[in-house]
Amino acid sequence: MSILKIARMGHPVLRQMAKPIPNPKTEAIRNLAFDMLDTMVDIDGAGLAAPQVHESVRLMLFFVPGSDLSTAGMPAEGLNALCNPEITPLSQEMEEGWEGCLSVPGLRGVVPRYCHIKYSGYDLEGNYIEREAEGFHARVVQHEYDHLDGILYPQRMKDLSLFSFVEELKHGVPEGAPDLAIKSA
Repeated sequence: MSILKIARMGHPVLRQMAKPIPNPKTEAIRNLAFDMLDTMVDIDGAGLAAPQVHESVRLMLFFVPGSDLSTAGMPAEGLNALCNPEITPLSQEMEEGWEGCLSVPGLRGVVPRYCHIKYSGYDLEGNYIEREAEGFHARVVQHEYDHLDGILYPQRMKDLSLFSFVEELKHGVPEGAPDLAIKSA
């Protein structure tokens, strides 16, 4: 498979609504998913959406650490490929947490996200899946889903004083800020 080029903040592909995938079982979608997996592993990401690799389709991959979730045809435990996803908040409770993004390299910011969601979509075999998620699992799904709608995490931030270069955060996070996460999505 291949390592794909990551689109960075400012590129038009990251600002547009991605197109639905008519058939998730095609060889082209499977190849894209495996190339995205290679890319995500190479750059040590927690998730990746197709627009981030210059493909404006509704496909996202994400790891759920410590889980036994799997997606048909994907080789890594805890890895999920989701085509044409939908998200529904299951409560209005939100939690702030640090996020990074492969398309916004070297920066982190505190982003509010729903604590408990339901998500659904299709795996690479065309099977419909529906799951509930909380914690980091819910955060990464929402982050990747935003990419499909042309939204980057800085657009979700409420306090830009909590937007910083990772290098500067090594000197300490601002008082009252959540603990710092390392991986980017």
